[in-house]
Amino acid sequence: MAGIYIHIPFCKQACHYCDFHFSTSLKKKDELIEALITEIKLRKAEFENKKVETIYFGGGTPSLLSAEELKLIIDAVYENYRVSDTPEITLEANPDDIVSVRAQSRTIFQDYKAIGINRLSIGIQSFFEADLKLMNRAHNSEEAKIALQEATQHFDNISVDLIYGIPGSTNAQWLENIEMALSFNIPHISSYALTVEPKTALANFIKKGIIENVDDALAEAQFHILVETLTNRGFIHYELSNFGKPDYFSRNNSAYWQGKSYLGIGPSAHSFNGIERGWNIRNNSKYIQAISESCLPMEIEKLSKTDQYNEYIMTGLRTIWGVSLEKIEREFGLHFKAFLLKESEKHIANNLLQIEDETLHVTKKGAFLSDGIASDLFLLN
Repeated sequence: MAGIYIHIPFCKQACHYCDFHFSTSLKKKDELIEALITEIKLRKAEFENKKVETIYFGGGTPSLLSAEELKLIIDAVYENYRVSDTPEITLEANPDDIVSVRAQSRTIFQDYKAIGINRLSIGIQSFFEADLKLMNRAHNSEEAKIALQEATQHFDNISVDLIYGIPGSTNAQWLENIEMALSFNIPHISSYALTVEPKTALANFIKKGIIENVDDALAEAQFHILVETLTNRGFIHYELSNFGKPDYFSRNNSAYWQGKSYLGIGPSAHSFNGIERGWNIRNNSKYIQAISESCLPMEIEKLSKTDQYNEYIMTGLRTIWGVSLEKIEREFGLHFKAFLLKESEKHIANNLLQIEDETLHVTKKGAFLSDGIASDLFLLN
C-alpha cells in the first residue's frame, strides 16, 4: 500500500496556534496548482511498482480550491500512477468554506463526490465561540453545526477535528464539545492537545500575558475524558489522536503510523519510503520556480538502522498495533531487542507499558505520555 499527500498551502487567515506552511495570499494559486500537477508527473517513477491506496488533500486549507481545481490534481494522479479500484480520497475542509458554496440546488458536497472524494476531514476544533476566537478560526459555531448537518446528508465517511486543553475551557465544556460532535453520528474523530509552537501568534500572546498558558494537567484530564467518552460510544482508540468506529479508521493515517510509503506533493510536504525521508522547500515561490525547471526542491535524509528503529518505536507506541518484539529482532537484531526490553522495565513497573503477545503497548495510564515514553526507548547513535 502507498499513499499520496498533497499540500495546499493557502488559508483565509492564520490560526493563532498553527505552524504549518501556508500563505493567506491566493495570488499564486493557479501557478501552484500547475506546479503540483507537474511534481506529480515528475515523481511517478518513485511509485512505479506500487499501487496508490490513499490520496489526501491537506494544508493549509484544501477547501479553498474549487471542485474543478481539485479534479485537475486528482486526474493527474490517475494519469501517472496505478490507483486502487477503491482508493480513500480525503479532503480537509473548513466549515466556512463548505457552507458558503452553493450553485442553485446543488451543494459543494455533490461536486466533491462527483470528482471522487469519498472522505471529509472537517476542521471544527470547538463549538464554543470563545475558543474559536482565541484560536482565530475563520468560522463560527453556527457554521460548524450547519457544515456537519449538510455534510452528513451526502457523506458517510467523515472525520471531525477537535482541540482540547484550550486555556479557559472547563472539563464540562470539553465534554459538551465531544457530545455535540457525536450528535451528528460522525464515525471518526481526530483530537489534539493545544500546543504552543515557537514563533506562532499564540506563543507571542502567552509571552505577553494576553492569553494564559496551556495547562498540561487540564490537557491530560480532558484527554482521559475524550478516551472514556468515545470508547463508551463504540469508537476504537487506534492511534494517540485518532478514534474511529469499526471500518472507519483513516487508511491514510494508519499507513503513516504503520510505516508505509507515501509521497508528499507540494511546498513543505514530507515523503517517506522506509529508508529515506524527504521534505520539500517551505516557500511557495521557490517551490513553483524549481518545479517549472523540472527540479525537485527537496532535501533527503537517509535513515540509519538506528533512525529506523527509533521511527518504529515512536509510531508503534502511538497505535493499537504497538511495537512487535519479533519485528525488532528480525529487522534490527538481538541487540536492539535487548536494549528495548531493558529500557522498558521501569515503564512496565509503573504500569505505563505492557507486553502482550510479544508486542509492546502503552497502557491506558501511559497513553497520554506515549511520545515521552517512546523517546526514553530511543537508541542514540
